[in-house]
Amino acid sequence: MEGWDFSWLDGRATEERPPWGYQRLLAKRLPRVSAALDVQTGGGEVLAGVPAYPPLMVATESWPPNVAHATQLLHPRGVAVVADPDEPPLPFGAAAFDLVTSRHPVTVWWEEIARVLRPGGSYLAQHVGPASVFELVEYFLGPLPEKIRNGRHPDRARSDACAAGLDVVDLRIARLRIEFRDVGAVAWFLRKVIWMVPGFTVEAYRDRLRELHELIESDGPFVAHSTRYLIEARKPRER
Repeated sequence: MEGWDFSWLDGRATEERPPWGYQRLLAKRLPRVSAALDVQTGGGEVLAGVPAYPPLMVATESWPPNVAHATQLLHPRGVAVVADPDEPPLPFGAAAFDLVTSRHPVTVWWEEIARVLRPGGSYLAQHVGPASVFELVEYFLGPLPEKIRNGRHPDRARSDACAAGLDVVDLRIARLRIEFRDVGAVAWFLRKVIWMVPGFTVEAYRDRLRELHELIESDGPFVAHSTRYLIEARKPRER
């Protein structure tokens, strides 16, 4: 896996976008601050789509192919890309940034985010919500326990942010329609988003894939739903 580009699926799969327009929000907020950090930037595609950055713009990423891809995209625009294992501590001093952002982080280290934010600074992010694309996941794995289905619930994010000393000032959730129009799109997606069906290969799931192909041929696109939530958590100003 390299980068976070899903253009291969054009014409073969579609996903509804959240109403808040995360990249547009970044485009409004980033030029207004003096220093910003994008955590788990992936291949840098989302950040690269923002027209203007603050004087200091830094991004972190752990997956080596993505680090290289993000470097190619972002270094020419003055963004420092830092290879980081996505484990505490973040490699920055306390109160280093006015704004910390992230799109679909795997893990959120709230105490570290609070530490690197300046007083009055914000964490603005789009997270994957509970049971996202689980119609497809459970097609291959069968019904999953409720604990797993609710493992990314925004109420937990709110609680964890507050425990780290941040004030949640915005929290919005959306359920979004996905259509897979052929079985090749399903296989490509599951090989790209490798944590959906761990260990997925065409060989291991050939019979189930064949059944899905026949289902799509007879009934039309396979429909699933992703869940996303927007969260902004602010560090209180010093008194």
